[in-house]
Amino acid sequence: MATIKLTKNEQKVQKDHLKQYRRYLPTLQLKKQQLQSVIMRINQELEEKEAERARVIGDLDDWVAVFAENRLFDEELKLDNLVQPDRVVTKQENIAGVLIPTFQELTFKDISYDVDDYPLWVDTAVIKLREIARLDALAKTLRTQVELLEKELRSTSQRVNLFEKVKIPEAIENIRIIGVYLGDQQTAAVVRGKISKKKLVEAGR
Repeated sequence: MATIKLTKNEQKVQKDHLKQYRRYLPTLQLKKQQLQSVIMRINQELEEKEAERARVIGDLDDWVAVFAENRLFDEELKLDNLVQPDRVVTKQENIAGVLIPTFQELTFKDISYDVDDYPLWVDTAVIKLREIARLDALAKTLRTQVELLEKELRSTSQRVNLFEKVKIPEAIENIRIIGVYLGDQQTAAVVRGKISKKKLVEAGR
């Protein structure tokens, strides 16, 4: 604990600090709860999207046989060339003072192809592959949200602990120490005053 001045002025400073800490602490605690709640919600959404992605991929099992035809296409006609993500569109959202990206859409490069070059199942395959890519981009954005919010949660939790376990107890103890010292000084002054008065009375006899 840092050395403190045992004065009335320092006592007022410590009381002001204590009042400040007690005013800020509920705000920090509320922020901590809000962050925990949002992180839990995002993690739940992430699980749902990953499950949805697994279902979409599972639906492709029916296409395994026909997808094998992809290996037979010329290099420039392979399905990978038909589904090329362009950019992930996000917007910024403020959550408990933290700016996080929220997924809007995944755009794809406009690639045209001649239907005569492909069997009938290719159109459906392209739609499925785009959906998987979109879910991948969405899941990545959700993971970024969690990462940013967890970083802020760690920082907020440290502040809550600092106020609860260090700053507030420290200020209370400082006020107590100063109070005891000032009380002792006041008592000593009263005792000295009585002694002086007694001496004056005795001297006047």
